[in-house]
Amino acid sequence: MSPSGVFVVHEHHASRLHFDFRLEMDGVLKSWAIPKGPSMNPADKRLAVMVDDHPLGYGEFEGIIPKGRYGAGEVVIWDRGTYTVLGGTDPAVQLKAGSLKFRLEGQRLRGDFAMVKLKGPRTTGKEWLLIKKADQDADPSFRLESALTPSKRKQLKALVPPCDTS
Repeated sequence: MSPSGVFVVHEHHASRLHFDFRLEMDGVLKSWAIPKGPSMNPADKRLAVMVDDHPLGYGEFEGIIPKGRYGAGEVVIWDRGTYTVLGGTDPAVQLKAGSLKFRLEGQRLRGDFAMVKLKGPRTTGKEWLLIKKADQDADPSFRLESALTPSKRKQLKALVPPCDTS
C-alpha cells in the first residue's frame, strides 16, 4: 500500500464550531463538515456532510475568514497527514459507490476509518458517517480537544489583513 494522498482536518470556528475533514482526491480536497468533530472511538459514528471541493492549497490554510464571507471565522489545522485507501480500489470509485475505506497517518487521527454514505428518503445525498474502525489505534476514551489555543488565536488575529480564501 502506498499513500493515496494527504488529509487535513480544519477546526472551523464559524457561526457554529465544526471540523472540516478533507481528503486529496483527483487534484482537489474532497471535503465534509463534521459538526461534532472526528473521533478515535469506534462507538462514535460522526455525521459528515459533504461540501464543495477545495483546492489542494487550502490544506495549508490557517487564518481568519472575514465577516460577511461564507464560512467567516477562525480556521486552524487540527490534524493532517497522509491517507491510504483500503480495499484495493481507486478512492473515487469507492466514493461514488458510497463506501470509502482508508487508513490515516496523522498526528491525532491514526488507523483505519470508513466514510459511509447515508441513504433514505430523509437524506439530501450529502450525508455520510465517519467511522473509526476497531484496530490497534482505536481509543474508547478519546476526547476532542481544540487546537485553537490562546497563543494560536493571537497569531491568527495578528494576520493583517485577514487571509483571503478565494
